[in-house]
Amino acid sequence: MARKSLSDLSAEELYEMARLREEQEEAEAKEATRAQIDELKAKRRDVVARQRKELAAIDAEIRSLGGRAPRRKSRSSGGSVTDQVMEIVGKSKKITTKQIKAELDKRGVIANNLAQTLAYLKRQGKVTSPARSVYSAA
Repeated sequence: MARKSLSDLSAEELYEMARLREEQEEAEAKEATRAQIDELKAKRRDVVARQRKELAAIDAEIRSLGGRAPRRKSRSSGGSVTDQVMEIVGKSKKITTKQIKAELDKRGVIANNLAQTLAYLKRQGKVTSPARSVYSAA
């Protein structure tokens, strides 16, 4: 089919050409935006990784000086708080709540619900309490 000049095209043909061009430009703009978003996400990942490394180095330095590094909000890799408490209680004959809490802090485990955890373990028959705030493995 031979190409027509713009002056020979009908209004419907001009409208269709304009609509197709508009769709093409919109698709190009979406692709450019997607590429920019992907680039920014990669940049963000790099910044977060670098920040985590720097924070880990600072925390290690704080611990080496005898201080306590800030607590992490996530669980430690050693399992649930219940498993950690069972491990701590199982290592000693009798242990106080303060000693358990100190050992959990040393491991980096947050145990805001230690009393509930110990009560649960007591109901399960896994620990016994010969005195107030003193626990031993059953």
